Amino acid sequence: MFEFARYDAAKRIKGSAYLAAGMSLLAAFAVWAYPSYSEAMDMEQLHEAFPEPMIQAFNIQTMASLEGFLAVELYMFGWVILLGLYFAYSAASIVADDIDRGRMDTLLSMPVSRERLALERFASLGVPILTVNVVTPVVVLVSADLIGESLSVVDVVALHLLSIPYLFACGGIGLLASVLFDRASVAQRVALGVTFGIYLVESLLTGTDYEGLGAIAPMRYFDPNEVLLDGTYDLAGAAILIGMMTALVIVSQTWFVRRDI
Repeated sequence: MFEFARYDAAKRIKGSAYLAAGMSLLAAFAVWAYPSYSEAMDMEQLHEAFPEPMIQAFNIQTMASLEGFLAVELYMFGWVILLGLYFAYSAASIVADDIDRGRMDTLLSMPVSRERLALERFASLGVPILTVNVVTPVVVLVSADLIGESLSVVDVVALHLLSIPYLFACGGIGLLASVLFDRASVAQRVALGVTFGIYLVESLLTGTDYEGLGAIAPMRYFDPNEVLLDGTYDLAGAAILIGMMTALVIVSQTWFVRRDI
């Protein structure tokens, strides 16, 4: 069992290492840049200088501390946006790429159900998701120590743990696009557009009469500011993200089973 999961996981190891290295460099640069920003200007004034749409889009609460600076520069930008888009894009090729290249008929000629194939290949996303969330927090904590700043180890670890269901939920959006479209390039563009679109909807409608529309966005349930600045962990939000991921996977499997190849 789990042959497809193991095969795809092995294929993702190299890319996972590159991804972890890239995000670790981004983390180290963000920590290294913080003293220059804090010495150059008052961070509260910098916060006030941002346009209101940018403050909403990046959920800027404060940049006067390393925690607030990282919440914006590393986690809102790097995790919520970049990695969210990356895993939606990556998952969008799980099914569509094999259909696009004419390999799906060969795969389905083996004694394997479509549900199992989709689930195991989706599960292989766990390799890059876990890798980037194991390596990067170590870099963040070590870099902070090197510049003479302290961060709560518990809060940093908790933040990365809570990001795992968020990234899987974004991957679920990509998986759904992958079973809806035959061409991988189309599925990937749709996954990117939908993921970024619901991010904008959630961020720009917060605090308005239409705030309820943002409930479909995974971004609503993963807030780096809450963890780093307040030390609070939204376990209910994590449960919602797990439910969202599960629902997306089930819908994707159901559609994949019923569609013609």
